[in-house]
Amino acid sequence: MSQNLTQPASAPPLGVGGLRIVIINYGAGNIQSIKFAIQRLGYEAVLSDDVKEIQGADKVIFPGVGEASSAMEKLKSTGLDKLIPTLKQPVLGICLGMQLMCKYSEEGKTKGLGIFDVDVVKFNNTVKVPQIGWNQIENLNSELFTGIAEKEFMYLVHSFYVPLNDEAIATTEYGVKYASALQKDNFYGVQFHPEKSSKAGEKILKNFLEL
Repeated sequence: MSQNLTQPASAPPLGVGGLRIVIINYGAGNIQSIKFAIQRLGYEAVLSDDVKEIQGADKVIFPGVGEASSAMEKLKSTGLDKLIPTLKQPVLGICLGMQLMCKYSEEGKTKGLGIFDVDVVKFNNTVKVPQIGWNQIENLNSELFTGIAEKEFMYLVHSFYVPLNDEAIATTEYGVKYASALQKDNFYGVQFHPEKSSKAGEKILKNFLEL
């Protein structure tokens, strides 16, 4: 990517609802399902790896399905590893996206973006890995969860997790209690897939878009 990170932002096209929503496109697997979920809410989103387009968005979604070290290499190859931590608008990391926003991941011994000051670790062998399916979120502590009940079920697929820490805004238990959502300033992260979590997941996406 040839853009310089210091260039002034250009604005992505306005979608339905008057918001410029960009989904960061770096080869992650769940991009289209997120875009469709946003469309079901009455909004439009664009897929982009363009620095100026991302900078000009009102809301940025940082998705992820895959392996941490290869995903970080893709971010580095386009300069997005430098861009994402500098964003000032609300940013939502989903699944691997949230994990890459952390300081370090045991998956591939990968240095992350360092937005959240916590390491990502692997589930131990006392539970089936990966965790696949529905599990509860609780200890909800963010406007992201407005209208979401304690112990609501969300859909998860992951082998690595974020331990409990001061930036946790939701927890889940799977052999160990861990942070299933994080928040620091304008950065939010969810380990679960809201785009695959029925009406409650769509409500969380809607809350994020309306922050």
